[in-house]
Amino acid sequence: MGKGKLAKFAEMETFRNVFQYPYSVVDNVPFKMKGHWREEYFHNDHPIVLELGCGKGEYTVGLGSRYPEKNFIGVDIKGARMWTGAKQALEEGLSNVAFLRTSIEIIDRFFDADEVQEIWLTFSDPQMKNPRKRLTSTYFMERYRHFLIDQGMIHLKTDSNFLFTYTSYMIDVNHLPLLFRTTDLYHEKGLDKETLDILSIHTYYEQMWIDRGLNIKYQKFLLPHKGKLTEPNVEIPLDEYRSYHRSNNSGDATSK
Repeated sequence: MGKGKLAKFAEMETFRNVFQYPYSVVDNVPFKMKGHWREEYFHNDHPIVLELGCGKGEYTVGLGSRYPEKNFIGVDIKGARMWTGAKQALEEGLSNVAFLRTSIEIIDRFFDADEVQEIWLTFSDPQMKNPRKRLTSTYFMERYRHFLIDQGMIHLKTDSNFLFTYTSYMIDVNHLPLLFRTTDLYHEKGLDKETLDILSIHTYYEQMWIDRGLNIKYQKFLLPHKGKLTEPNVEIPLDEYRSYHRSNNSGDATSK
């Protein structure tokens, strides 16, 4: 590990807005703030919004600065990236922003029933060969049900045709309430001011893909507590391009 990363990890240990819990820490150890984020950290009763796979935290910080009446928590396992957003939030005095460094596979260990109102998924890895790792899979939807309110909102913003198509099938097959869907966000006509304001936040990687001429896709939907969720059984063409740090190592053209 480089000296830069080590320095960032050391500095993050001093950040009051960062909580670090990798597998080795939380194994069989209850997270004491589960169910108590509002009173023990935010000191308010405002809604909680998660950004899962937050990377550098641009969306978490951007949303936090725009909506002081909500609380935002960025979640990622990559501490060196998270350092950027966490430091910015501290420098800007954003008391409604926090970061949780852990694996999203165990996200339900950190939040109690009905503790979260919204989830943002911004440029998640499409995991084209492993449905169980897709953050919009029914496997993760069941996890989200453990802490997301009934009819809680989920946002997906992605450059991946595969992930967008898969998520669309997942929503439609399970008859989840769809609020909005577009395959070309920045050329979509008639967006309301609030949507334009939120979507004006660009992540580091998003800007790279925009510069490459890739369409950005977006959809938001609600997740009810009731109802059995079914994985879509359909072949989906794999992404033809290679996103940053993503590759398709097999020769297959489609996946489920």
